[in-house]
Amino acid sequence: MNTTQRVRFVLKPAVFLAALVPFGLAIAGIFNVAGQSLGANPAEALLEHFGIWGLRFLLLGLAVTPLRKLTGLVWITRFRRMIGLFGAFYVGLHFTVYLVLDQGLALGPILEDIVKRPYITVGFAAVLILLAMTVTSTAGARRRLGKRWQQIHYGAYAAGILGVWHFWWQVKKDITEPLVYALILSVLLGARLAWRLKRGATRRACAPGVA
Repeated sequence: MNTTQRVRFVLKPAVFLAALVPFGLAIAGIFNVAGQSLGANPAEALLEHFGIWGLRFLLLGLAVTPLRKLTGLVWITRFRRMIGLFGAFYVGLHFTVYLVLDQGLALGPILEDIVKRPYITVGFAAVLILLAMTVTSTAGARRRLGKRWQQIHYGAYAAGILGVWHFWWQVKKDITEPLVYALILSVLLGARLAWRLKRGATRRACAPGVA
């Protein structure tokens, strides 16, 4: 079995199943299966659970390119789309729990929250970006959109920043956990910036007429 077959038939199914584990734990908590419980406030527990996992998958998606550059394993990039879609999936569940269980689909309070509560404003912006990326994630959409597709999917950086920002503003006292995610995001984006600057310097050095 070559690398392509191993990725397609072994690693991708394994990663897919592993990515479903947080969803399975949430379902187990809802039905009190295998000792899992959502506690006294199920809506808040689900909000936190899906939100945290959505952010983790967004950061993991942003880590794919740095890992490829550091390890030289090109096949890692084949997981980026799946990881990104799972990030959008968990963020979507986080937003759905907010809409249905927390706000009871009351449009007025929801709009008021989006306008007047900054951490919800930035979170909603991240949801919109991820929605645009999700609906254009197919190969057909990529062909139709051309260069615009890449511009839309650069939104992964903005979604990561907004997700960390949303988490940071939501926490009222102990900022240790959002600080950890902010540091991880800073490293991932900083590495990309450093590589881009290095690539630009190399191109300028190799340009005709440059001594």
